[in-house]
Amino acid sequence: MNLVLDTNVLVSALWSPGKNASVILNAVLSRKYTACYDHRILEEYDRVLHYRKFPFSEWEICSVLEPIIKTGFSVVADPLPGIPFTDESDRKFYEVSRFCDAILITGNKKHYPDEPDIMTISDFCQKYL
Repeated sequence: MNLVLDTNVLVSALWSPGKNASVILNAVLSRKYTACYDHRILEEYDRVLHYRKFPFSEWEICSVLEPIIKTGFSVVADPLPGIPFTDESDRKFYEVSRFCDAILITGNKKHYPDEPDIMTISDFCQKYL
């Protein structure tokens, strides 16, 4: 199964080991699921995980991003311009998820269209883990 992980999933996974987000991330890193991404998503992951407000070390960030890059599915998704977003920075996750027929996992569903393949962290865990 293909997944697109909103950046807040990675932040939550690193911030709270053992909680639902880290269970999802571990399932991706162990290849139970395939992470789908594009260059825009990787750039956001790297930028946000390096914010000063987060105490993540370089080795922690690399231990998450390198396996996603190595075992994930990199795409160039088709633009989907007709769908309104309150925050345009979320569009890339939606476009990649639609392109890859993937479930988009996020900490905040109200940033996205109301669709069954867009799930919160807890909803995904209840249904698939």
